[in-house]
Amino acid sequence: MKPLSSRLPDLTLLFVVLFTAAYFLLTHEGLYDLDDYFYARYAHQLASGTFHVTPDPQGLLHDPLKERWLIFGPVALLYRVFGISIITTTLWPLLCTLGCSVLIWLQYRRREPVVAAGALLLLGLHYFTLNLTNYLYPDNILMFWCLCCALALLQGRQATRNQIGWGVGFAALNFAALLSKETIVYYLPFYLGVLGLDIFRRRPGKFWVAASLSGTVILAGYLAFYQVFTHDALYRIHLIEHTNEFLKEGNFLLGNRTALLARITYQPLSFLVGIGLGAALLLALAAAFGRRQNQHSDAGFWLGLAFTTLAFYWLGSTSLTQYNPITLLPRMTTPLLPPLCLAAGFGLRNFVRSGRGGGWLTLGLLLGAGWLHNSVSVIYGGLALYFAGATGLAALTLLGPPATSPAWRRPGTTPFAALAVLALAAGLAVRPLYFMQKPSVSAHFAQQRVLQQHLSAPARGVVFVDDFLIGNYDFSYGFRVPAGLRFRRYAAADSGRLAPGERAWLLLNRSTLTNDELTRKLIRYSAAEVLARFPTRQLVAQDGKVELYRVQ
Repeated sequence: MKPLSSRLPDLTLLFVVLFTAAYFLLTHEGLYDLDDYFYARYAHQLASGTFHVTPDPQGLLHDPLKERWLIFGPVALLYRVFGISIITTTLWPLLCTLGCSVLIWLQYRRREPVVAAGALLLLGLHYFTLNLTNYLYPDNILMFWCLCCALALLQGRQATRNQIGWGVGFAALNFAALLSKETIVYYLPFYLGVLGLDIFRRRPGKFWVAASLSGTVILAGYLAFYQVFTHDALYRIHLIEHTNEFLKEGNFLLGNRTALLARITYQPLSFLVGIGLGAALLLALAAAFGRRQNQHSDAGFWLGLAFTTLAFYWLGSTSLTQYNPITLLPRMTTPLLPPLCLAAGFGLRNFVRSGRGGGWLTLGLLLGAGWLHNSVSVIYGGLALYFAGATGLAALTLLGPPATSPAWRRPGTTPFAALAVLALAAGLAVRPLYFMQKPSVSAHFAQQRVLQQHLSAPARGVVFVDDFLIGNYDFSYGFRVPAGLRFRRYAAADSGRLAPGERAWLLLNRSTLTNDELTRKLIRYSAAEVLARFPTRQLVAQDGKVELYRVQ
């Protein structure tokens, strides 16, 4: 297959960008939890000049989010340019997500078009990659910096010119990742392994010297900064440890010791397969076994980074003072995704070149589908059907002269590769498409319209709201709530007193009251129960499932 003969990476990138943008717009649900609200609040403080670096004077702060400046810093700039809204709040995670796709495309579109197309789809159409574009969480932002760091390491070691520049850039990019989330440490074992290998081969080069020196200077400056402002050079580490101490009742050693063995043995594999990464894992294994086809390629680099990152995720700890394995949550896997998906891209390339290994891929996907026996099984089953069919078609070409077989049936041809990419895209798009057509579970935009149209200045009085909105209602006003409005929980209905000229309103969001993620812990009442608490009411406005009543 001639690398320059295919436009697969170009078309794949266009598809992934458009699909991601559509998902972002069609599935946006507003704020998700406390974390994105805190990041947005810090961004507002930074944009308005009220942000303070100094720590909590009482030492009670258990919030390391404030130290992740490259999460809310760019958002503050967006606030200054475009104003505060949920779209400007989450534009930075969206741009970082798309940035990962662009970086993969730039790196491999010419040399390895199938690798580029496969990695773009496996990363860009992964459901949780798309899901995290909607929230101001650090994970997709960190993923972008992680990929930048890995590419700088790959390019810098291979560069024949300007190795010093690559080394300085590598150190700076890792610092940017550190300012986004501490889990860039996932990559440290791989860095040390590559450095040790280069020293063993006696070719550390100017890249490592420049990276080490500039990294030392940057880190020393960072520690000095904390020493000046907090009188503790290791303040950020201590803050993380305080957080771990605060949450230790739920960790695997103190509060959940009996589950530790399962957590460090089979649970991570079950978890990764369950969130839809089974195909990427199998294709990465296919790349690992395809040593002959991987010669003179970057496959070994991405396999090594994927393996060490996975090992850290599988066995690593969130604390330096106590062993507490990393939580099995999809958003915690984002540092793993770029190397895993790129390694899987090489596995896909090996298959479309030779047509070999499809039987094992089919078997693995079917086992995953049968093991889960849920909606994710549809993805694995569809991909298994493709690999079984493609393997069968490739075998049929051996029965006759290759020239008589259509190109799309012959491994090593562009049509065969295009069919593989189409099948992968179709399989991975199923789950996101399902969520793109589901109704909103938060009615955020309808609620926002009601607040802006009916509960803005010069309105004065008390607004009774649910237990979710009570914690973040100021975000709906760009953190500038009209001076005449006070927000109270439904439970405070009997205690609100109105001054002359004030009114009382009931804001009822039926989507919030039936949101499964909220009703499990936070929301303990139904719409009927809320309305019964306010028997004397008059409907003022209704927008979808959001209702506003004037109450007495």
